[in-house]
Amino acid sequence: MRIIRDQTGAQTNIGYVVEIEDGKPRVYLDIDERHINRGNSLHGGIMATMLDAVAGYAVSLSVDGQSLYYTSTVSLTVNYLARVRDGRVVATARKTGGGRKIVFIDAELTAEDGTKVATATGTFKLFGEKIDI
Repeated sequence: MRIIRDQTGAQTNIGYVVEIEDGKPRVYLDIDERHINRGNSLHGGIMATMLDAVAGYAVSLSVDGQSLYYTSTVSLTVNYLARVRDGRVVATARKTGGGRKIVFIDAELTAEDGTKVATATGTFKLFGEKIDI
């Protein structure tokens, strides 16, 4: 399993962790007071960031399942389904279509108890340049 921490400023500030196993990405976050909105639940922007991150990794890995390639989000639509206040949330994603340069992704964010908290669909541009990590 490959674990990626603190690769970007956004990842460091929010505190999410990326795990890659068998060519599939997973992004998780242990919720703390930094992540809570005034409604006393996980902030929607953080949910969207996690969904965007896991989708980007899924696109990146879609070339060969091992190498990471640069990607860019073209569009991302997030649906918020439930509130979560504490514990761990996990984002997963899968490629649903596209071609060599434009890729479509479905992603979901779930709470520890299995509750689906948010979903996303996205369109991403895939670049031919590998990322050195």
